[in-house]
Amino acid sequence: MSPAEHNNAENHLNENINSRFNNDENDKNLAAFNTNGSLAVLDISAADSIDDEILDSFYPREKLLKVMMATLDNIDEHINHGLTLPYFADVDAEIWQEKSKALDIYIIDAVEGQELNLEARGKDYATNILSYPSDLPAAIIGLMPTLPLGELIVCHAVVVREATEQNKTVAQHISHLLIHGILHLLGFDHELGQAEQDEMERFEIDILAGLGLPNPYF
Repeated sequence: MSPAEHNNAENHLNENINSRFNNDENDKNLAAFNTNGSLAVLDISAADSIDDEILDSFYPREKLLKVMMATLDNIDEHINHGLTLPYFADVDAEIWQEKSKALDIYIIDAVEGQELNLEARGKDYATNILSYPSDLPAAIIGLMPTLPLGELIVCHAVVVREATEQNKTVAQHISHLLIHGILHLLGFDHELGQAEQDEMERFEIDILAGLGLPNPYF
């Protein structure tokens, strides 16, 4: 979802923030440290139509956390060299970097994916991933011990189909889409123009390379 579209989804995310990001016991269960010692909180949930075998096979927490932290570590390096995050431009870079980050991932089927894409973007088909930025004021973020990035909604059926069409493994495609989705949550948008598209693709290629994964655009 592009920045121009994310306002349509604010209500959906706001309904989830209190129940997901402010649950202390949940935070304890979902916390994990990356190699630099910073804390990440990842909440993975799924629609009833998505069975546990799919979650265990394609969305293991350890692997998704690794991708999440690789993305955030890469972005932190760019922040150290002057990068501004479009959705967090008002947040001081030191505050951004010192806070733990929280991310929600919700896995859905094609029926719900079509409904949500129509509601959020006015497009009557299921898409691979939807991003719902947290869109919180800088003053509020400054008071929060954990910075909520927002929510990513992944349509598993579309991901599997696209992986087959693109001659990728499903795991590779999920890793790419997770990076892509997080970049959208930070405010990057490939739909704004060629320069913005090139910027996002450079981030994605670099982060994937760091994970030992191939360039998804070849």
